[in-house]
Amino acid sequence: MSGFQLWPDNPTRRQFFAGPGLRMGALALGMMAHKNAKANPDPSHLVNPALPGLPHHKPTAKALIYLHMNGAPSQIDLWDYKPKLQEYFNKDIPPSIRGAQRLSTMTSGQARFPVAPSKFTFQRAGKCGTWINTDLMPHTSRVVDEIALIKTVNTNAINHDPACTFVMTGSEVPGKASIGSWLAYGLGSLSNNLPGFVVLTPRFPADSNGQALFTRMWSSGFLPTAYNGVALRGSGDPVLYLKNPEGVSTADRRAMLDTLGSLNRMNSDRLHDPEIQSRIGQYEMAYRMQSSVPELTDLSNEPKHILDLYGPNVTSPGSYAHSAIMARRLVERGVRAVQLLHRGWDQHGGLPRELGNQCKDTDQANAGLIMDLKQRGMLDETLVVWGGEFGRTVYCQGGLERDNYGRDHHPRNYCMWMAGGGIKGGITHGETDDFSYNILKDPVPVNDLNATILHCLGIDHERFSFRFQGLDQRLTGVEPQKVVKELLA
Repeated sequence: MSGFQLWPDNPTRRQFFAGPGLRMGALALGMMAHKNAKANPDPSHLVNPALPGLPHHKPTAKALIYLHMNGAPSQIDLWDYKPKLQEYFNKDIPPSIRGAQRLSTMTSGQARFPVAPSKFTFQRAGKCGTWINTDLMPHTSRVVDEIALIKTVNTNAINHDPACTFVMTGSEVPGKASIGSWLAYGLGSLSNNLPGFVVLTPRFPADSNGQALFTRMWSSGFLPTAYNGVALRGSGDPVLYLKNPEGVSTADRRAMLDTLGSLNRMNSDRLHDPEIQSRIGQYEMAYRMQSSVPELTDLSNEPKHILDLYGPNVTSPGSYAHSAIMARRLVERGVRAVQLLHRGWDQHGGLPRELGNQCKDTDQANAGLIMDLKQRGMLDETLVVWGGEFGRTVYCQGGLERDNYGRDHHPRNYCMWMAGGGIKGGITHGETDDFSYNILKDPVPVNDLNATILHCLGIDHERFSFRFQGLDQRLTGVEPQKVVKELLA
């Protein structure tokens, strides 16, 4: 028998709640829509509960905020301090260091590979003494005691699209489920009025090299479409077509959805397609979001001292700072995973100026998010992750000057950081060589990082799978991966 044939006779707990649980009628749904959006419902009353048996162990985090710097931030210019490089300025990188590395087409034809030391000032910050570029990240330097810096993240991909797909889905092959979708599917949502997984794509500096973003980075892939990331827009209506058309009242919308739901359930009984139940659930979520989203995006009740943490652009919808405070407000209201994707970190030329613009756009908001979560008592239960899809080369792409250079893609090692949610703050994990080109100690493959994220949220990555095309699919793939225990508090 097919899965469609078996489904009506053996409904899962989630299918039960998606079907009979949604047939309570207009009164119950109306009451749910008017609950205080800040209050997390009783777990027994959740529309989208966790799968049976999850979490596997006591979680140290309830929610994930993933700050993805799309385009690949230069680890050499931000975190991986290499003072000895100054003596190698404009000298070719030693063949023993470069080895037989796969090169991108953008530098494979270069006659030389001259070393470009970072022009920026690094200082030790915090009680922990983490080295950081204080020229570009003065605000982040104030919160390094909350951060676990990982200097040895590595990936297989050398181009942006497969690398971004890999870091978000655990595979370079399109069609897999994103990490946010996995969390929404497995752990459900703590809110009945907002999706379990929300995506924000803020503006970025106009003169930056902004790589394209593909929806596969927040797609549910082979998981039910109900677990797709819901993208909130930065300008105009946060969600298109969420408002009722002129002349259509809330009661009219409720009556229409009840009728549409009846028709969809008839189709579901006839076709036994679980996606129809997902569609019913999505329509109902949209109805509840008509009241929850306006409240979410209204910053009028935020105290000035909180807004000031995020910087002067915090009240400008679509800015990075506005997206950062939205991320806090979303997890505060029970959203399980928030993904914030900031473009423009691809500096093949003019790196010092462009990287400076990127950091100016994000540095204060990143630090403000950490401080805001901490003072609210939320950092202990919210896991924050920052990073890109790969790193950048120590050698220069194009013309080289002391104060102006570019860097190509570098997948062998790059820096990411984690904070909150069970992570040990104030540490640096892993070591690279004097050229930030090879890993000397404690490599962290991308899927080890994903396994660690799942662990913090109470999930054993080896036991968390979804049957698709005859395989038990996992976020961390089929190869052996491990939780990086040194990062855990």
